[in-house]
Amino acid sequence: MKKALLIATAWLLMSLSASAQKFALVDMEYVMKNIPAFEMANEQLNQLSQRWQKEVENKGKEVQNLYNKYQSDKVFLTDEQKQKREEEIVAKEKEANELRYKYFGPEGELYKKRQSLLKPIQDDVYAAVKKLCDERGYSVVFDRASSESIVFASPKIDVSNEVLSKLGYSK
Repeated sequence: MKKALLIATAWLLMSLSASAQKFALVDMEYVMKNIPAFEMANEQLNQLSQRWQKEVENKGKEVQNLYNKYQSDKVFLTDEQKQKREEEIVAKEKEANELRYKYFGPEGELYKKRQSLLKPIQDDVYAAVKKLCDERGYSVVFDRASSESIVFASPKIDVSNEVLSKLGYSK
């Protein structure tokens, strides 16, 4: 009986050690910063964002100017004129909000542009990480840049430079 229990325990321990998992880390921030196309896409997105932000701000200033003018002229206006001006201000304000939503909303132009520019690069990086995992037998790859729970990790398991190499960028 003892012999059978000892054999079962030994077999269990061997099976656990045989299925040891290999881990690796990738610093996605570092990888992305070393891809020229990513930097160019980010710059393009920043320029678009600034241009659209100015356009939205100009609409807001237009609304503010209309309101200020209304406030200064209010005492001289008839009730009908007041109502007309208020409707005009509300319409301009709605127009400004719609423009802001069009550019910066959840499905806005900035989101769509970001998807079209960055998604192909991110897909390439993912494919490179997956290929590296397949070649080296990694079970899990953690993103060092976004994981706040990693206090320390050996630089030996950081495969960021290998990912860059797979993408054709040597470091």
